[in-house]
Amino acid sequence: MAKATKPADVRLKTADELQTQLLNLRKEQFNLRFQRATGQLEGVGRVREVRRDIARVKTILSEKQRASATTSAGHARPAAN
Repeated sequence: MAKATKPADVRLKTADELQTQLLNLRKEQFNLRFQRATGQLEGVGRVREVRRDIARVKTILSEKQRASATTSAGHARPAAN
């Protein structure tokens, strides 16, 4: 079984690679849920790892999107008083 993904490893990937990883993690999550429902799941801790890996990938994807939006827009908008 695969180990949990470290944030530093995830940050090195491109947005396309992260989208692919997210898709694979969601497929794995579906399979694990199906196994749990049918009573075939042995490694129950993997469900938690996959759920956290999904959250980790989604967080870093949104960080990258926010960073690219900020750099493409030029400067950040000043705070309204």
